[in-house]
Order: sequence, then C-alpha cells, then structure tokens
Amino acid sequence: MLANFGRFWLAAVYFFLYAPLAFLVVFSFNSTRQDGVFTGFSLRWYSALWADSRLVDGFLLSLKVALVTASLSAVLGALAAFVLVRYERFRGRPLFIGLVNAPLIMPEVIIGLALLLLMVAVQRAVGWPDRGMGTIVIGHTLLGMAYAAVVIQSRLREVDRSIEEAAMDLGCRPLQVFFLVTLPSIAPAMVAAWLLTFTLSFDDVVISEFLSGPGVTTLPQVIFSYARRGINPSIYAAATLLIAVVSIGIIAYSVYEARQHRQRLRDMRAASLH
Repeated sequence: MLANFGRFWLAAVYFFLYAPLAFLVVFSFNSTRQDGVFTGFSLRWYSALWADSRLVDGFLLSLKVALVTASLSAVLGALAAFVLVRYERFRGRPLFIGLVNAPLIMPEVIIGLALLLLMVAVQRAVGWPDRGMGTIVIGHTLLGMAYAAVVIQSRLREVDRSIEEAAMDLGCRPLQVFFLVTLPSIAPAMVAAWLLTFTLSFDDVVISEFLSGPGVTTLPQVIFSYARRGINPSIYAAATLLIAVVSIGIIAYSVYEARQHRQRLRDMRAASLH
C-alpha cells in the first residue's frame, strides 16, 4: 500500500512539473492562436519566430552569453574548489568561503541591483564598462561560479590524494600534478558544472534585466516582455527551442558520463588482471 502511494505521489509530481512543458510544446505546433484548443498541426509559429528579429537576436545573444559564462564559471569554480579543498588552512578562509557561497543564498534581485550600482559607479569613474553583453557575462559568471564550485568540490574531495603525492614523488612539480593528475580526475565534474551554468545563464531573466543595455536583450527577456503584452504563439515556439537546447545538453552529458563510467570500469578490470 505504501509503495503504491509512493508511486502515485511520484507520478503526480512529475505530471505537475512536466505537463505544462508538454502543453507548451504541443501548442507551439497549433495552426491558430487559440489557447487550449488544438486546431491542427502547423509550423507557422516557427516561421514567425525566424521572421521576428528580436527573438532571433535574443537567442543568438543568449547563446553567446551562456557559452562564455559557462566556460568562465567552470574555470573559476574549479580554481575556487581547489583552494577550498586542498588548502584547508589559510588566512581569510572563512571570508573566502562566504564570498564563494553568497550568490547561492542571496536573491538574484539583490545581486542584480548591487551589480548595477557597481557598474554605474565604475563607468562614471573610468568610463567602462558600458552595459551590454560584457556586463551580463560578469553578472552571470558571479552566480555560475558559485554553483560550479559546489559541483567540483564534491568531486575533488573524492580524488585520492595518494595519486598526487605519488606523482610528486616521481618528480612532478605542483603545477604539473594539477594539470596531469588532478584536472583529468575532476574533468567530469567540470563538464557537469559547465552544463549547469550554461543552463542557468541561458535561462536567466533577473540579472540580465538589471545589467543589459539599450538594444541588448537576451531571449528570456524578449519572451518575458512579449508575455506581458499577451501570449503570442511564437513564444511557445521559442520556449520549445529553449527546452530542446537544454535537453540536448543534458542528454549529451548523460551519454558522456555513461561512456566515462564504462571506461573507468574497463580500466579497473584491466588493472585487476595485471
């Protein structure tokens, strides 16, 4: 009885989460503008989407911002995680931990507002930066780095330090140990962090709203501005493409992780035979 209730509850949760997404995808192929009534299959809203320069430009901008943000967040998050895990005692460590984790618990509205005030003050002082893609990347990286550090820390704590010590005993310098031993060991976690921060950046509205400038609008911002004026079926098509991009990323990582896991198992079997 309890098991059946658990299955029912799990099915209800999944339905609550994914039924709206399924509704959105289905009605992106609706032949008319009617909501709640599927009148026939059509690709007219995808054609209208490609004809809408604001949506296309917003998609391209979001893609570029997410690619840069994910790469920076993965690198900076790996460095922060390495410092926190490998160097457990240094002056200012509690402050450093607080600074790294603060974006995780702080509302995005506060982050966006604080960064906006900072950018305005810096621009008045030195004339840079102008609000646009660069400022959006800075804001997204601040948030993404915190998530990346958490993901990579968990993997870094599982790495056997005796392997690093053995490499140093064989003559490797600390920098060589990091690039030849530590970095390959945490590579799957860095890929996971990259995909996570890519998704967070691609979907972000709040920070982008504060840090974007005139003529610089990401796709979520465009969708949000359109939704305030009434639902346009082209938004369904744009949101479906967003879902497709995120789903492809998740599937690609799952395939990559499964192959890595199988390779590790093969390596362990080969090592045990020798």
